[in-house]
Parts: sequence; structure tokens; C-alpha cells
Amino acid sequence: MKKPLYRFICLFAITLMAFSAGAFAQETGAAPAIGAEAVDDGTLLSTFKQGGIAMYPLLLFSVATVWLTIYNAISIREKAIVDPEFVHNTIIPELQSLDLHKARDLCEKSEIPTMKVLHCGLETTKTGHFTEAKMEQAFNDAASLELSKPLMFINYLQVIASVSPMIGLLGTVSGMVKAFRTIAQQGMGRPELLADNISEALVTTASGLIVAIPALLAYFFFKNKYAKIASGISLLLGECNRTISDAFLEHQNRQSSES
Repeated sequence: MKKPLYRFICLFAITLMAFSAGAFAQETGAAPAIGAEAVDDGTLLSTFKQGGIAMYPLLLFSVATVWLTIYNAISIREKAIVDPEFVHNTIIPELQSLDLHKARDLCEKSEIPTMKVLHCGLETTKTGHFTEAKMEQAFNDAASLELSKPLMFINYLQVIASVSPMIGLLGTVSGMVKAFRTIAQQGMGRPELLADNISEALVTTASGLIVAIPALLAYFFFKNKYAKIASGISLLLGECNRTISDAFLEHQNRQSSES
């Protein structure tokens, strides 16, 4: 999980530097004549400039929302987290035959989180003894660690959805403070001087909501999807535990009948 987060931070930095360089080049490339009024040409860049400094973190959050949405769409899948077909077709037959060593090797080689949890449970059978309660406790301990990793990137969307409106509100307050300062210095005779300040207040508010709403929708979508997958993990691990228990019981009964 560290590599995607590192790439995410690098993407942030590159995007911010590229956009800042483009904005700076456009600002310095065509300087307006002295005394000329600043004109809003309706482009995305001019709207970004009107929002002031608060627009830069909102730009980062918008890039983060897109990246996290793509990342979670790839990661939060049943096959990527559970892969029930692999468990039923490969792992459970080994458990039924009590070939626990091979089952442990298969789980250890897999990168699927559920396989890592199952491997921790099978580690309790290394001594040749099986305790259903002990294996279930091992499942719970491993699941609290392994299954929390995908949830971390879902929670980042909630952070963005919560912080973006606050940054927009901060830009709103900043714009209104500048507007009142302009009124104090210039009076009410030239309302056009307030245009930039009021634009800053409105643009940052709208931008904060534009970033927050998709992030919040994506958060609830992936959270509900992951909750559904997690419930399937519990059922699958319980099935594996019962399979080993039944296999051990059958093996003990067979030994008793033979003796």
C-alpha cells in the first residue's frame, strides 16, 4: 500500500507544479495595459484565478478524488479481495483431505488479503493439532489487519468530502474580508472594484462543493460495496473452519474404527 500512496503524492506535486507554471506563464505572457480593467474571459483558468489561493488545495483534492475513485474501482472487487472460486476449487479440497501443508503454501503465495487471513489461521495447525476456537481467533486477529488496508483508501474519500467545503468556506471568508476592506478604502462609489473579491468568495464556495459531492458519493458507493464483500469473507472463513473441523473429526473416527 505504500507504493500507491507514494505515487499518489508524486502525482499531486506534478499536477500542482504544471498547473501553477501554466497559470504563471499566462499571467506574465500578456500583461494588461496600465489602467486597464481585468476582464473575465469565461475560461477555466480565469475562473481558477478568481478563486484565489484556496483553489490550489481544491485542485489537489479534485485530482485525489479522481485517482482514489480509479484505484478503489480496481481494488474493491470480490476477486481482488476474496476470489471465492480459487478458495472453493483449490483450497477447500486440500482442507478436506487434510493436506494443510499444501493449503498453507498456496495461501502464502497468494497476494489476496483473504488468503493471508486464511494462512494465519492454518498456521495454528502446524503442530498437528486443531482447535476450532483457536483458528477462529487467528482469523479475527489477521482480518483486523489485512482487511483494514483496502478500507483506508476508501476513507480518504471521506476526508476529501469533509475538508473540501471547509476550504471553500475559508476562501469565501477571505473574499468577503477583502471586499469589506475595499469598501473601507474606496467607499461604495465604485462597486466594480468589489467584483474580484465577490468572485473569489463565490467561486471557492462552488468549487468546494463540486469537489466534495462526487467524493462523498464515491465514498458511500465503495464503502457499501466493501461491506458486502467483507460479509462474504466472514462466511468463507467460517466455511473453511468447519471444513477442517469436519475433516479432523472424520479422520479421528476412522482411526477409532480401525483400532
